[in-house]
Amino acid sequence: MRHRKSGRKFNRNSSHRMAMFRNMARALLTYEAIRTTEAKAKDLRSVVEKLITLALRDDLHARREAYKVLNNHQMVQKLFSDIGPRYAGGKGGYTRIVKFSQPRVGDAAPMVLIELTKRVVKVAEEKKEESATDEKKAETKAAAPKKAPAKKAAPKKATEGEEKPKKAAPKKAKKAEEPAAE
Repeated sequence: MRHRKSGRKFNRNSSHRMAMFRNMARALLTYEAIRTTEAKAKDLRSVVEKLITLALRDDLHARREAYKVLNNHQMVQKLFSDIGPRYAGGKGGYTRIVKFSQPRVGDAAPMVLIELTKRVVKVAEEKKEESATDEKKAETKAAAPKKAPAKKAAPKKATEGEEKPKKAAPKKAKKAEEPAAE
């Protein structure tokens, strides 16, 4: 009987399942959004939310507990220095699951996007930087004096003693000429 046994098995043994969730948790914390199946996302949600709760405590024991799951010092550092402070003062609800309309092509598994609710938007920062550089370019163009367009030199005329250089015949034409010569 399966009384009070939570979690899905995903047709894997416990070590494989733990490794799968470790890898998925690392990917989610690295990219802040990943695409996976609905069942895996629902189980991954509990793993990641527990990690973020540990990051809110921010003590040595919490770091060691997070390292047990992530098995990577850089990920623990990112979790405690970047991701944890975003959720200060919050209690749960650190992840969001968004369902895709189309299932996976191979086996029609329902696909979802699992993401952190408070993501760092790098696209907006890049656009701000690009607009700032565009403004600087516009200022430099406005400050620089405008140049007159360069005139093209007229082609030289061939004199009576000089011949015009002949253009090389296309390669296909040479091959066509050879069989005719035989």
